[in-house]
Amino acid sequence: MKKLTLVILLLTAVANAETLKGKAAMGGWRNDKPGVRRLLTAQDQPAVTKSSTGSPSITPMPKNAKPQALQGFSVQLLTNEIRKPRVIRVAPNGDIFVAESMNNTVHALRLDSTGSKMIRHEVFLDGLHQPYGIAFYPDGTNPQWIYIANSNSVIRVAYQNGDLKARAKPVTLVENIPSTHHWGRDIVFSGDGKRLFLNVGSGSNVAEDMAPEPHVSNYPQPHEVKGLSEWIKQKPLGSAWDSEEIRADVLSFDTNGKDMQIYATGLRNCQGMALQPATKQLWCVVNERDEIGDNTPFEFATHLQQGAFYGWPWYYIGGNEDPRHAGQRPDLKNKVTIPDILMQAHSAPLQVTFYNGKNFPAEYKGSAFVTMHGSWNRNERTGYKVVRLLFDDTGKPTGEYEDFLTGFVVSDEQVWGRPVGVAVAKDGSLLVSEDGNGTIWRISYK
Repeated sequence: MKKLTLVILLLTAVANAETLKGKAAMGGWRNDKPGVRRLLTAQDQPAVTKSSTGSPSITPMPKNAKPQALQGFSVQLLTNEIRKPRVIRVAPNGDIFVAESMNNTVHALRLDSTGSKMIRHEVFLDGLHQPYGIAFYPDGTNPQWIYIANSNSVIRVAYQNGDLKARAKPVTLVENIPSTHHWGRDIVFSGDGKRLFLNVGSGSNVAEDMAPEPHVSNYPQPHEVKGLSEWIKQKPLGSAWDSEEIRADVLSFDTNGKDMQIYATGLRNCQGMALQPATKQLWCVVNERDEIGDNTPFEFATHLQQGAFYGWPWYYIGGNEDPRHAGQRPDLKNKVTIPDILMQAHSAPLQVTFYNGKNFPAEYKGSAFVTMHGSWNRNERTGYKVVRLLFDDTGKPTGEYEDFLTGFVVSDEQVWGRPVGVAVAKDGSLLVSEDGNGTIWRISYK
């Protein structure tokens, strides 16, 4: 009876959720609270303005502080033993794998039978190079490998269910991935298990140092290119060149790291990826460019269309031309794919996961959760929270997103938490890491 009452209260809260639209959806952290919804459209995108700076300081977590969720959800500190936990992935047997990128380490955690208490913590593998994405292959109950995305490579480690330490030395499958600037690499396998997707963020804010026209290509091997017209004939739509070649892209490989292809282009920093269970579509969340306004351009989450171009560096959110590249690529203006879900500028979305567990109420199934790390390039602070992306019964996004976990901001100048990793635990609870104070939280429904 108690649980039924909580469900009714939650359904009432969701039904009464406030949806902020247009300019009202562009406010700061004081407007954040669990249940608040936002809906931004391409038509809402403000024009270019002067940009602000507002880097927060990271303060120690206040006593008794914890993230806030809707009534009916329980938020529990799982561990604070990892200094800067980043990406979280859950093995089929329920063990939790956490990338600590700054310490070049992947950790393995084991929980008790209730799923609420950590009983073992091991270093699965160290000596890596800014590890970030983690994936088990093949997908299912009995994977044989763990794939790890370093900033400059992809490696594979033999694995059996229950391994908390690597049983063999890693094998490098993909090498020579450019790793400066946007270095976080995520990996996801296609629905049929035949392809591996790897994001490679841009090497700059907006390619202002890129040569006016391409002259050399290094992929698939070094060769001369006679200007832009030849480049356009050789490369996928919207491909960048020079130091940005194969960057701001999502790449595709076979499962042995061979047969590199460019899957989608113009994605400044597709920092996190996930496969939507209902459609098997590949989704990513993208950090857009800086220094053209507090509310410009919107960040976004979108399913990726193979061969699609998403704008960077010449355009953003459709055919909005970046003034720093004015007049350079008029041929691309009407070829920019508009993303599915637009988010407040400079929220810095980092990771995404789809909810397929059984612990949360039924209306959460099929939703996606996104962590927002927050950014320096905004006067009124935003981000520093976890949001839920909303989908209809057919699996199509509504365009709305809803605050799910807030409370990481202390003041206009201070935050204690910067969410990064998000994953669904075997028992259906949600796991969230933040690298401000190095905590991992477990969110369950009572």
